[in-house]
Amino acid sequence: MKFARPVLAATALLAATACGGNAEAGPASAPAGAAAAVELRLPEPGNSGVLAVAKKDGSLDRALAAVHAKVTWTSAPAGFAEAADALNSGRLDAAQGSISTGLLPLAGKPGFALFGAAQPDPIGEGILVKNNSGIKSVKDLAGRKVAVDAGGAGEYLLLQALAKYKVPAEQVQRVRLSPEQARSQFSIGEVDAWAASGEPVVTELAHASAYLVTSGFGAGSDNYRVWAVRSELARQHPEVVRALYDYLHEADGRAQRDPAAYLNVFTSSGPEAVSGRAKDVRVDVGRAAAPVGPIQEADAVRLEKVAQLFAAQHVTPSVVDVRSHLLDVNSLAGSAR
Repeated sequence: MKFARPVLAATALLAATACGGNAEAGPASAPAGAAAAVELRLPEPGNSGVLAVAKKDGSLDRALAAVHAKVTWTSAPAGFAEAADALNSGRLDAAQGSISTGLLPLAGKPGFALFGAAQPDPIGEGILVKNNSGIKSVKDLAGRKVAVDAGGAGEYLLLQALAKYKVPAEQVQRVRLSPEQARSQFSIGEVDAWAASGEPVVTELAHASAYLVTSGFGAGSDNYRVWAVRSELARQHPEVVRALYDYLHEADGRAQRDPAAYLNVFTSSGPEAVSGRAKDVRVDVGRAAAPVGPIQEADAVRLEKVAQLFAAQHVTPSVVDVRSHLLDVNSLAGSAR
């Protein structure tokens, strides 16, 4: 693949990022000559998704065994900002987020790179409004208060929707709240709308008391789901990163075809389980989701658009150089398999 400014190959990118890193931050491999497998630390997957299935049936460990690696499951970070800290400190080797949530961590000197991306969620993200709100379009948000997560997916989705529908951003009050605060404020009417992605959207749509005044698709979202890997691990063991990518790509495809099989993986009861309308919504969102793939030139251009929007709206002080943190997974060892 060709890039106007090339997505960096593994050796070039990781040699640069490793210069200021701490090689002792976490174990990447056993001593020379030892039989111990390379440790790949991933966040606990919870009760749903491809990693939950991977943990339950051992399929990821079997895939990694071919490159002499194995998974160690670690405590799950609350969000991508926390995951980025864990990647930088060596407590985690790979994690998933979105490009909007990744921009602030990428604005510094991260010890990780992005090695895979899935196109934006067309129906599982957007701007929620109450059924009786009187808000029928994005233009109706002018003069209203909208809950967002600061520098995250919600703030991006709101800004993107306002830009698309030519509503000046200063005409809408962004109320920066945690997900818990946003849920509370939205439920009691302290904010008029809630820009969100993932579980909040599923929950609110399942309750049938709210709807999306615009979805990610309607907003023209470029909020790709991305996978990040610790740079030192990728430098030392590119074959492990490639094996992880191959597994995720194939598993995402299976999950898209049969989303229900990736829900309630460990338990079908209790607070982690989904049922009824919430399960139906999750199935619909899963079926619409795209599998993770290599970051192509067209993807890189769209990732840059998110960085440009955040800079234009002063979410970041300047445009984050996303391309310098992209890893061409097809350049990694094992890519010819």
